[in-house]
Amino acid sequence: MARKKKQLPLLTNIEITGVAAEGKALAKVDDCVVFVPYAVPGDVVDLQVTKKKHNYMEARVVRFEKYAEKRVNPSCKHYGVCGGCKWQILPYEEQIKYKQQQVEDNLRRIGKIELPAISPIMGSANIYGYRNKLEFTFSNKRWLSYEDMQAGNIPESMNGVGFHIPTFFDKVLDIEECLLQDDINNQLRNEVRRYAEQNKLSFFDLRSQEGFLRTMIVRTSSTGELMLIMVFHEENEFQRTALLQHLADTFPQITSLLYVINPKANDTITDLPVHVFKGNEFMYEEMEGLRFKVGPKSFYQTNSLQAYELYKVARNFAQLTGDELVYDLYTGTGTIANFVARQAKKVIGIEYVPEAIEDAKVNAQINNLNNTYFLAGDMKDILNKEFITQHGRPDVIITDPPRAGMHQDVIDTILFAHPQRIVYVSCNPATQARDLALLDEKYKVKAVQPVDMFPHTHHVENVVLLELREA
Repeated sequence: MARKKKQLPLLTNIEITGVAAEGKALAKVDDCVVFVPYAVPGDVVDLQVTKKKHNYMEARVVRFEKYAEKRVNPSCKHYGVCGGCKWQILPYEEQIKYKQQQVEDNLRRIGKIELPAISPIMGSANIYGYRNKLEFTFSNKRWLSYEDMQAGNIPESMNGVGFHIPTFFDKVLDIEECLLQDDINNQLRNEVRRYAEQNKLSFFDLRSQEGFLRTMIVRTSSTGELMLIMVFHEENEFQRTALLQHLADTFPQITSLLYVINPKANDTITDLPVHVFKGNEFMYEEMEGLRFKVGPKSFYQTNSLQAYELYKVARNFAQLTGDELVYDLYTGTGTIANFVARQAKKVIGIEYVPEAIEDAKVNAQINNLNNTYFLAGDMKDILNKEFITQHGRPDVIITDPPRAGMHQDVIDTILFAHPQRIVYVSCNPATQARDLALLDEKYKVKAVQPVDMFPHTHHVENVVLLELREA
């Protein structure tokens, strides 16, 4: 006999009091923390508990008893379903206030180290249209909300192109309008959908791994260039050529029209050839007179204007005079390395992805930088005592690791190298705080600068300057 599922409680007249991780809000009920999406401090709500543990609960709002005074209406028509941009209902000045708080809480609570006054967060000049890259997925089983199904609002076609619904790998929300990138992303996506429906092109089935249209990637640049990458699950030369030619004719502003055939079970294209249908195989970004070549597989910070502000902070913290040997760890395509190279004696960049290192080398050549050296490999394997002995002790280390932070072996090697300064750029203040605690035996935090790269989300970048303690 099946075990009866325990009924979870309905909580009434609960005031939302704060902001938590992952863009959720929080409340307290009888000393138990409740995490709630799509609410803001000051809201008074009725909550249906969806998960209950001994020290916390998760819940969804079923009724608003009172709206917070500082709540604003979301600009996006897909808000609350898409899963992204959860903080649209907060004024931007409130968003960055909570991001500042997030950085301070993580550094103090997890790091437990001596800190200077944390500088006010640098907000983004653009809070919409700031992204230079978006990827959309095609699906023949578009997401329907509970309300749509209850009301019988079932569309004639179940095809959709948009974003994955959180926690549902095979469900895609059909996106009519995304405000995070220039409106060209909407024009392209909506025209591809219209053409595909009219010409009966099959949309991908994520479960059975069948269908023609798989994903599309739109990249824009600060130089005005436009790249569209169409990814097909299978080759059909007639359908492919007809669609791509239609897009070339309809959108003459496309400077790079590319395509990929991806028959694999995952969406990554890093290991697949990219074909040029029309235009260039890459585009350029510019920053302070430097040009950076961006290909279909290249990593480049997705907020171009704010990336410039971030890199300026990192360079200022490095305090370069032209005589320093700089190590740039997790260099990616060498953007930071090349950005600071004109103020350094030599910059050595290390990155795990070989293709990214090749891009870094090309970018150094484009900008006539002959004092950079790039290597590909696992950071914890490359950066060791023998590497330091061979290449010299760095005066400055700049590190920009992934969200997981730095491996213990990397931290040990940095401590062995004992550079005068470390500039730590992080997209995850929690793991950054953990690493700062491990560096604390030899280094003191001298400056902290949060930077908002992603308005309307909970994500925040943080730059920390560490200086060698006096012996």
